[in-house]
Amino acid sequence: MRIRIVDAFTDRPFAGNPAGVLLLDAFPDDTWLQNVAMEVNHAETAFTHRLPEGGEADWALRWFTPVAEVDMCGHATLATAHVLRATGAYEGPVRFATRSGVLIATPREDGSITLDFPTAPLTRVDVPDGVADALGALPGAVFDTGPHVGDLLLELADEKTVHALTPDHKALAAFSRRGIIATARAEDPARGYDFVSRCFFPNVGIDEDPVTGSAHTALAPFWSERLGRPALTGLQASPRSGRVRVELRGDRTLLSGNAVTVIEGELHA
Repeated sequence: MRIRIVDAFTDRPFAGNPAGVLLLDAFPDDTWLQNVAMEVNHAETAFTHRLPEGGEADWALRWFTPVAEVDMCGHATLATAHVLRATGAYEGPVRFATRSGVLIATPREDGSITLDFPTAPLTRVDVPDGVADALGALPGAVFDTGPHVGDLLLELADEKTVHALTPDHKALAAFSRRGIIATARAEDPARGYDFVSRCFFPNVGIDEDPVTGSAHTALAPFWSERLGRPALTGLQASPRSGRVRVELRGDRTLLSGNAVTVIEGELHA
């Protein structure tokens, strides 16, 4: 079968977040899916197959890190929609049946794709003991992001602090189900982004995720409230880097970006 590696939330190769994408006839057993994801060894590998016509969704979609299946993944959903469009397997908006409900991906005339995801519910919590030492910076506020995202969102003092983080990844694993989102207001919005973030997910085998769509379902309501606008752009300041355009629509968040196929080949397993 064909396997593709797609860089998501970028318009050029070797940036953004890479994801494996496989179009299947049906889902094989979970052990095979996990083994393929381990072999691909990117933050996520997406597996999808077409569903019968007339249902609430068009394709079934699952996401695996190298060590676990996850409830939600933005960049691998974007990558999957990109492959469906590029191969002609599906045209127009596509509805994916996932662990997080039906998620819709809509291609745009400019080549980008917009994802319709549930907005993460934010609950302010006390700063956990030890999190500042593990992260390497003192957060000003901490929020739980709910069951599907499964992170703690930490607001830091400024953009420079976010860029300079060198966390203890093993120690960070103690503070949430998936990991930590560190964020701060952009130092200079004239650079084309409103806030900056970095994401560390040691509990699913990813020390630092390059660009995280699901995290932006929490970052969107967080920064929309503070900046007074529903439409914003976030820079995820990982070494690969990438930008996510967000628009808050109540209990839904729109995430927009581009994707580029960088590898296509045959899977012999």
